[in-house]
Amino acid sequence: MASALPGAMVTGYSAIIPLLTNDPKDRHVLATAIHAGAQLIVTRNIRDFPAVALGPYDIRAQAPDGFLQDLLESEPETVLRIIAEQAADLRRPSQSVDQVLARLALEVPGFVRAVRGKGFRAGHTEAPLPPR
Repeated sequence: MASALPGAMVTGYSAIIPLLTNDPKDRHVLATAIHAGAQLIVTRNIRDFPAVALGPYDIRAQAPDGFLQDLLESEPETVLRIIAEQAADLRRPSQSVDQVLARLALEVPGFVRAVRGKGFRAGHTEAPLPPR
């Protein structure tokens, strides 16, 4: 991660861990979020981040499906363009937008339903968007 995203590495959060009340095995995640000034933790494991443990730090936890749906709602053109770009970039094997959405639907089905509601339909290989 350090070479791919050098600015994403967070250190210096360990002193916060003993103060936290969420699930012990995920306290490092909350400590990192606090130290980095995050407002949101995106996780499939919502139960380990109860609101009572996050509230004092003005952080909330959200499942990936809901997060992506919110992102689609706030930035639809950008999200749809990124999905089209992702499909165009896949080479081994190449994939259509519909194939990318089918794979995403396994993890984030609500997001995929919302994307398809914005104009992505079965059989489309390109996004119905203007170029950047």
